[in-house]
Amino acid sequence: MKINVYPELPVLIVDDEDHFLNSAELILASNGITNARTCNNSKDALSLIEKEIFSLVTLDINMPYLSGTELLTKIKERTPETPVIMITAINDVDKAVNCIKAGAFDYIVKPVDDSRLTTTIRRGLNLSEIRDENKKLKQYLLEDKLHYPEAFSKIITQSQPMLAILKYIEAIAKTPLPVLITGETGTGKELIAESIHKISGRAGELVKVNIAGVDDMFFSDTLFGHKKGAFTNAELERNGLIEKASDGTLFLDEIGDLNMESQVKLLRLLQDNTYYQLGSDTIKSTNARVIVATNRTSKELSEGSKFRKDLYYRLMTHHINIPGLAERKADIPILTEHFLEKAAKELGKKKPTPPKALFTLLENYNFPGNIRELEAMVYDAVNLHEKGILSLRTFKNKTGLSLNDNSYPEPNSESEQSIAFPTDKLPTLNETEWSLIEEALKRTNGNQSLAAGLLGITRRALNNRLQRSKKK
Repeated sequence: MKINVYPELPVLIVDDEDHFLNSAELILASNGITNARTCNNSKDALSLIEKEIFSLVTLDINMPYLSGTELLTKIKERTPETPVIMITAINDVDKAVNCIKAGAFDYIVKPVDDSRLTTTIRRGLNLSEIRDENKKLKQYLLEDKLHYPEAFSKIITQSQPMLAILKYIEAIAKTPLPVLITGETGTGKELIAESIHKISGRAGELVKVNIAGVDDMFFSDTLFGHKKGAFTNAELERNGLIEKASDGTLFLDEIGDLNMESQVKLLRLLQDNTYYQLGSDTIKSTNARVIVATNRTSKELSEGSKFRKDLYYRLMTHHINIPGLAERKADIPILTEHFLEKAAKELGKKKPTPPKALFTLLENYNFPGNIRELEAMVYDAVNLHEKGILSLRTFKNKTGLSLNDNSYPEPNSESEQSIAFPTDKLPTLNETEWSLIEEALKRTNGNQSLAAGLLGITRRALNNRLQRSKKK
């Protein structure tokens, strides 16, 4: 069985007290930091530092041969971005502060508290990971190709905004830090979570949980489990889904609906990788990576009163906002073709040929249900299709758009219902008419039937106006 090793580059713990090294290694391993190495003398530590790269180093300040301060200087000369944590006795705090000025990340006072050791090392690793991700992100965005195209096999796109998102996913997928995915309903947030998990290379599985409208009891029991007797009818102990996501990824959908009490528990999970089963006062730890999704915007989460600000900023470490289908119209033709093929295969039919006007019709629709809505439209059309060219009738009925009448959806606001006129001189009726015709033809890629529908006239009436224009 594949076992997760975290972090990718080892943590080096340097101290001349063997009992401290043994204890620290066990504590870190129990908290998911499994790739740690120990060294009990500064001479060997110097040799390791000169030969290898470490994700983080802890140094005891007072050691024979070379002090921690001297080793800090050597590390900063060779790998200045490596976080270094100083371990010091109470009477050496001034030395530790000077080490901070010399480039150390933080210091811990002996006797070392287990929780403080783990928390400080995790903060240092997070800093290191964010720096690495920034480098990777710059590199990925400068390249045209995807490194893991197979991980995005379910995501059908050719739009540049979406390709930029896929490159970003490749840059951040292998870190353990949380990811917040925002986007309208039907944009494919779950597919994005699946892609992140695939690229992460994590040994465990992707566990999906929809937490829309659940109370704190259900949330806690589902995620963290319960001890026997924790509540009425709790006759057996049960592990939560966080246990199932061990070494893998936990995906929480509709996070914007989570109540305040549950948000506190999720925040603890993200900060310390710890949780409590219902009915237990024994703390448990997890190495599951957490991905959350919501159809609310980041502005709604940050400015509303129902979502904790500290949880919001913790989740915003990595933020992916998926554009709606109305913002990626370049994808409509290939998505439609994909769903036509998929629907025909599942319904046992030959794939129908779409009329050219179909894509123009769809590109003039705002798709409140996004890709999911488009898929439903295509399935309905293929289900009703018998032979020949695919009919536009079902698409017109679903969208409210028509080729030859003015049955378009009503504007959403007063500003959309009005036309902005110049303040100095009104355009003539003739000028206004031709401006509207040009705009309608532009929006429909020159399709006169659809343009006539936008203008609320018949195609023949539009054609007559175009003919008059040519004679002038």
